[in-house]
Amino acid sequence: MSATRTISFTLNGEPVAAEIKPHHNLVELLQREFNLMGARESCGQGMCGCCTVLVDGTAVSGCLYLAAFIEAGAFQCGYCTPGFLLMTTQLLDQHPDPDEDQIRHYLSGNLCRCAAYPEIVNAVKIAARKRKAG
Repeated sequence: MSATRTISFTLNGEPVAAEIKPHHNLVELLQREFNLMGARESCGQGMCGCCTVLVDGTAVSGCLYLAAFIEAGAFQCGYCTPGFLLMTTQLLDQHPDPDEDQIRHYLSGNLCRCAAYPEIVNAVKIAARKRKAG
């Protein structure tokens, strides 16, 4: 069973809070916790646009949106993102506080066509800090 955490944010101009599992994406959160069905997950890869949501005025793929990767600018075309998110989850499950060499080694099998590697490594560091903080 996955641990949950409470997040707080502004949704459509109103402050809200929700209990989420680390693997939930933005579409799941909006649908399950707030009964907002406008964005729908279709391809699950950020390619079709069905799940588009505005976050701070920027359109994002809600099926791929996890806070650390967006925060670090590690989300570009979306093609490689699902693999990096899954590998990052497994890495942090096995090594909660990885150093940069461990991160790079662990993620070396994933290819990023947009060359966002520095941002991806930074996103993993941010995710590790946030997990640690609870």
